[in-house]
Amino acid sequence: MKLYEYNAKSVFKKEGIPIPEGYVARNSTEAREIAEKMGIPVAIKSQVMVGGRGKAGGIKFANTPHETFESAEILFSASINGEDVKYLLVEEKADIKKEFYISVAVDRSIGKPLIMASKEGGVDIEKLAEENPEKIIKYHVNPQEDFLVYEGREIARKMGVGSSLISPVGGIIWKLFQVFKKYDAHLAEINPLIITENGLIAADAKLDLDDDSIYRHHKMKDFGEYEEHEFAFVKLDGDIAVIGNGAGLTLTGMDMIKLNGGNPATFLDIGGGASEDVIKKALNLVIDFSPVKVIFLNVLGGITRADDVARGVIKALEETDRKVPLVIRLTGTNEAEGQRLLTEAGVSFETSMEKAAKKAVELRNSF
Repeated sequence: MKLYEYNAKSVFKKEGIPIPEGYVARNSTEAREIAEKMGIPVAIKSQVMVGGRGKAGGIKFANTPHETFESAEILFSASINGEDVKYLLVEEKADIKKEFYISVAVDRSIGKPLIMASKEGGVDIEKLAEENPEKIIKYHVNPQEDFLVYEGREIARKMGVGSSLISPVGGIIWKLFQVFKKYDAHLAEINPLIITENGLIAADAKLDLDDDSIYRHHKMKDFGEYEEHEFAFVKLDGDIAVIGNGAGLTLTGMDMIKLNGGNPATFLDIGGGASEDVIKKALNLVIDFSPVKVIFLNVLGGITRADDVARGVIKALEETDRKVPLVIRLTGTNEAEGQRLLTEAGVSFETSMEKAAKKAVELRNSF
């Protein structure tokens, strides 16, 4: 469960991490009224779940309420990396003296929380890690022991923040870890953590919670952004989206992609008995995931009916503006009807998983 920035910031504030003054606008008039109320230069920030918001033009600045209204009009009509803007966060424009980066995530390779921190914030951390890995401090936390305040200070010292900032930056690191632990997060991130005349402030906030822990955090559902997922969806580092009906079949499809020299971009299990609507939602989800260059839909119909799959595919393709090549393996219950529907719609398919996976990789390599 990912939280919008404004929701993540409300959690951070509750747990003692300073944030800028800001309010949520659901239309351009509200954005202007917020700017009038604040009476200061503001940042207008689109609230989307995708990365690269700043580079995509999703953040603007305004000195007057009228400028705020005009910027809000632009942002509400924009699509930021494939996602429409429903909310804006209008907050004080900070006078930034220095930017840092801190995050806490799960390092699955060793099964421990990993704190990453850098004296260089506000940048693409993946690019920084690739080009200047020595600038990122990494610290694994023993999950069976408490993470203590002095450990946060030690991380700050290793960052090289300067003696006067070791204690306050270390304190923010400690508090961010407490948020990560308390809310069962996959990721808690501040990028950037900024120095202003008023001290340290979390200028941005990310919080991604484990869906399986939501029963312990019922109030999170009150944010209004939580939806019970019809399927399991994991983003990966490749560019071929893999969708299957059943975890085992989806994993097998991923293995076939790797075997043929490709790299999966997603694990998406639509489960048994997936409806036409679930198929459509799953396809729309991976189509909107910008790294995806080809989609491999691997369905062996049992409870899931092949004709429902075909109808969901056709609807998704009709509704999307982003054209992504789709390779379908479709067999099983009502396969003749499903294959007929795809043929009439001009959508090709395979009955062999091996052939379909090979075709998906060949399509990707043809770009």
